[in-house]
Amino acid sequence: MKSPIPLIVLMFLVLFTPAYAAQSTITEADGNACMGDDKSRKQTEQAALADAKKRAVEFASTYIKSETHVKNFELEKDLLSAYANAEVKIIQELDKSWYKDPSSGDCCKIKIKAEIIPDVKAMETLSRDTRFSDDPSAPLKVKAWTDKKEYKTGEKIKVYIRGNKPFYARVLYKDASGETLQLLPNPYRAENYFNGGSVYEIPAGNDKFDLEVSPPFGEENVIVYASSSPLGEISTEAQGGVYQVKTQTRDIGMKTRGIKLAEKTDSKNASAAASEFFEDKVVVKTGR
Repeated sequence: MKSPIPLIVLMFLVLFTPAYAAQSTITEADGNACMGDDKSRKQTEQAALADAKKRAVEFASTYIKSETHVKNFELEKDLLSAYANAEVKIIQELDKSWYKDPSSGDCCKIKIKAEIIPDVKAMETLSRDTRFSDDPSAPLKVKAWTDKKEYKTGEKIKVYIRGNKPFYARVLYKDASGETLQLLPNPYRAENYFNGGSVYEIPAGNDKFDLEVSPPFGEENVIVYASSSPLGEISTEAQGGVYQVKTQTRDIGMKTRGIKLAEKTDSKNASAAASEFFEDKVVVKTGR
């Protein structure tokens, strides 16, 4: 039997964030620009940043093309088109410095870590094709769900996750009061790397908690962050069979995206690195 522990209050209504809105690639890239006769210092920094963003998109497209091997030509074409029209969100400015160029004068160099989010409409089209979403050679996709759609007070529930390829993951629960708990990894189950194609159950194995519905009620969330590389660290503190998240809610997603990237090389950006990233959310509601 499990030792007595606080029960986590949950109720899940299976409402998924669309997969196409959750897939992305995280990469690092350098950008350069020189003042010349027509730019101010601020304009030069902005130009260097724009160059870094452009290189980040180019490298992400190259990375996706080399790391994924979608068998259907049209699907591959749509995937590359989605990345060609991607949105860039800066996670962190890693470095910014000025230097003298003999021919161009004062120049600025910026290095960023950025999330490249492929075009939503194109990814929506791809997500409808099961050959793409379940293919281990396609970009990372992780799905979360529960054993039933609705729960009443006192019922226990199960959470499940499954990826199309091997992935690292963090599973969080945000309750109606705003407190965030980390369900996995936890103090008794350090598991954070998962095989593709396998279904993982929470709680299970060495877990020392149950998921039982009880007040207070309200809309809550289960969030799964997943990546092909180890996730960035957040601050946690053991609370029974789970971890209480101490990192501010607004910072959790950004810090998690501070992943440890594996370096790749290409002709334009030899120091670039990239990783596939995926975020899924189950909307949580409680009721009597």
